[in-house]
Amino acid sequence: MTGPALHQSFEAVVLPHLDAGYSLARWLTRGRGDAEDVVQEALVRALTYFPGFRGTNARGWFLQIVRNTAYASMSLNRGFPAPVEPDEETLRDPADDPEASLIRRRGRADLARLIGSLEVELREALILREFEELSYKEIAQVTGAPIGTVMSRLWRARRTLAQAIRREEMDA
Repeated sequence: MTGPALHQSFEAVVLPHLDAGYSLARWLTRGRGDAEDVVQEALVRALTYFPGFRGTNARGWFLQIVRNTAYASMSLNRGFPAPVEPDEETLRDPADDPEASLIRRRGRADLARLIGSLEVELREALILREFEELSYKEIAQVTGAPIGTVMSRLWRARRTLAQAIRREEMDA
């Protein structure tokens, strides 16, 4: 398959998962600009390897490419925690009045900050499960980790997050 047929198939198979790839990249790199760079590079890699794609789980395949691209990027390996920039579009609810909207944004921004403070392996497992709704098996395929490791990471992420929330509530 070459030429236009390849590009049409690529568009039909991979591009529907672009938002999921960007979301994962944002959480892994912790910034919009870095995430955009990662997704752009991941799209180039996906297009390059697309002729060899034989699977039925295009979403998992593309998220694995995004993940590997993010891990290879300098932004993920700088050695210091960067703040997660809350995505204003996902924080808005058109039905909210301004006060409710502000309260919701603050709560979600706090949650984003706490999730962003998790170790990258824990954050990644949590995002893939809770936000992208992947199964344990799919997370294992994306991350290359055994299912038991995925389950352990999710348990540790949830426990660490719950402890951080309790600490903040006690400090408030």
